[in-house]
Amino acid sequence: MSISLLDIKEDVNRYINIISSLMKVDVGVVDSDMTRVTGTGLYKNIAGVSALGSVYKNTIETGDTHIIENPRQHFLCAQCKDINNCKELLEISTPIYCQKEIVGVLGLVCFSIEQKTMILANLDSYLSFTKQIAEFIGIKFFEHKENLMQKDRERTLKAIIDNINKGVIICDKENHIVTVNSITSKKFDIGPDMIGKHMQIISQNDSIMNEEIFKMIIDNKEYNVTGKIIPLMSLQNKKGNAFVFEDLKRINKNIAEFSTDSNRITINDIYGNSQITKNLRENILKVANSTSTVLITGESGTGKELVARSLHSHSDRKNRPFVVINCSAIPDSLLESELFGYVKGAFTGADNNGRMGKFELANTGVIFLDEIGDMPLYLQAKILRVIQEKKIERIGSNKSIDLDIRIIAATNVDLEKKIEENKFRRDLYYRLNVIPVTLSPLRERKEDILPITDYLIKKFNRISQSYISSVHEDVKTALLNYNWPGNIRELENTIELMFNLSGSSHVLTKNLLPSSILEEKIEESSCIRTIINEEKELLDFDAIEKEYIIKSLKIYGDSTEGKKSTAEKMGIGLTTLYRKMKRYGLD
Repeated sequence: MSISLLDIKEDVNRYINIISSLMKVDVGVVDSDMTRVTGTGLYKNIAGVSALGSVYKNTIETGDTHIIENPRQHFLCAQCKDINNCKELLEISTPIYCQKEIVGVLGLVCFSIEQKTMILANLDSYLSFTKQIAEFIGIKFFEHKENLMQKDRERTLKAIIDNINKGVIICDKENHIVTVNSITSKKFDIGPDMIGKHMQIISQNDSIMNEEIFKMIIDNKEYNVTGKIIPLMSLQNKKGNAFVFEDLKRINKNIAEFSTDSNRITINDIYGNSQITKNLRENILKVANSTSTVLITGESGTGKELVARSLHSHSDRKNRPFVVINCSAIPDSLLESELFGYVKGAFTGADNNGRMGKFELANTGVIFLDEIGDMPLYLQAKILRVIQEKKIERIGSNKSIDLDIRIIAATNVDLEKKIEENKFRRDLYYRLNVIPVTLSPLRERKEDILPITDYLIKKFNRISQSYISSVHEDVKTALLNYNWPGNIRELENTIELMFNLSGSSHVLTKNLLPSSILEEKIEESSCIRTIINEEKELLDFDAIEKEYIIKSLKIYGDSTEGKKSTAEKMGIGLTTLYRKMKRYGLD
C-alpha cells in the first residue's frame, strides 16, 4: 500500500495557508519523490508537478533544515536545474517526518526584500513555527496512514472470518452485534439484519471435544453451540468480544463419523468351515439389528472383538460409532472417567476443558466392553444403571445425558463362578446375557484351522517382505494335531514366526514350526493348557519367541552380524535382542 502527502492535500493546504497568512511569505510542499503537493503564491495550483530545486532534494536525502540567504550563490544551488529562472531572495526548507521516515519537505520562500528582512529579524521564532507546522503535517499523515491500515486490516479480517468453517459474531461491550461472518448467515440464519441486536451467551459449564458448550440467545431464538469467547480491545479503548462457535449437533455428527470404523469387519471375515462357525455367522445376522445387550464368552484369542464388530457392521447402526474399551487394560481409578467422562474441575488433575466419556462418544451407536469380568464391583452398579435408565452423568455433573446405545460385552472368565465368589453382580450378568454368544476354542473346531491358516498366509504375504506360495502336508498335519491353547491368536503368532524364519524359501516346512507344536504329545496337552490358563498365555508367547530366536540364530549365525539380522527380522534393536537372549538363557 503506497501513500504520499498528495493523499492528504486538503489538510496540508489548510496548514500552509495558516503559515502564509501569518508570516506573509509563500509556502510550498513537496513529497518524498519531489512531487509538488500544494503551495501559495507562485506555487499555487501546481500540484503533481515535479519540483526542480536541489535544496529540497538535499533536505529529503539528509534530513537537514536549510536556510538559504543567498539563492543562486549557495553551493546547494549550483546543481539546481531551475537556477536560471529562480527569483527567490530567501528560502527555508525543513523535513516533514512521519515517525522516523521523511515523507516530504515544507519550504518558505521570500520574493521581496521586505519579506526577507522580516524573516531574518525573527529567524528563530519563524523557524520554530515552521518546524511545528511540519510536525503537524507529519502527524496528520500518520493518522491517515493508520486509518488506511486499519481499514485494510478490517478487510483482511473480514476475508479471514468469512472463509473459516465456523460461525463468528463480534459484539461491542454491551453485547450488541457488530459483525457476523458468512458462515453465521448461511448455517444459523443470523444475517446482517441482526447487527445491532443484543446477544446473550450463557455457559452450560460443560464441554465436548475440548470446546465449551454455550446457549446463545439472539432475538428470543436459542442456539446450542460449542465455542470460545475472545476478548477484544480497540485503539479507542472500547471493549468487545468475538464469539467463535459451531453447532452442537454438527459436532456430535462429526464425532459419530470419526468414531465409525471405516475398515468394516463382517461375517465374511470370520473364517472357517466347521458347523460351529457356520452357525455363528447365521446367528450374527439374526440378532444384528436387535437393541438387546449381547454377552460374548470364550477363551482368550477366539475372536470376541471380531464377532462384536460383525454385529455392528450388519446392524442398522453400522454408520454410527463403534467404541471399544478394555476394562482390564485401564486402572480402576481411571476406568470410571474413561467410561462416563467428567466436567472441568471435577477432580484434581482433571482437564480444564472436561472430557467426553466412551458412553457419550458411542451415543447412537455401539459400545464394546471387552474383558468386563475384570470390572470393579462399584462400576458394575453404574453400568447396570446405564442399561436400565439409558442415561449417564459425567463425573462432577448433575446433568443427565440421554443415551441411544447398544451394549456388547465380552469376557474370557467364568462369570457364574465370579458371581459365586461375590466378584460379579448377578443382576448385571442377567442384564448383559440377554443374547449369549459362546465362542468355541479352536481345538473344538479343527475344521477351521486350515481355512484360517490360508487367510493368515494371504495376510502376511500382503504386509511382510516374504512370500509363501505353499505349505507342506506335514505342517498341516502338525497344525491340526496341536490343541491351540492360545486359539486363533496363537495360530496367527505361529504363522508370523514361520514367515520370518522362511528366509528366501517360498514354502512353509515343518522345521519352521515352534518346538512347542512339534514336540507336543497327547498326554501333555491338558497340562499345557493348565499352565497357559494360569499364566494368561504369557508362557506360550515366550516359548514362541524363544523358539524364533533359536531358529533365527541357526539360520543367520551366532556372530554379531547374525544377531543384527535376527534383531532386524524381529523388528527390535540389538540391545533388546541381547536382553531377550539373557532372559531365555541363550547368552
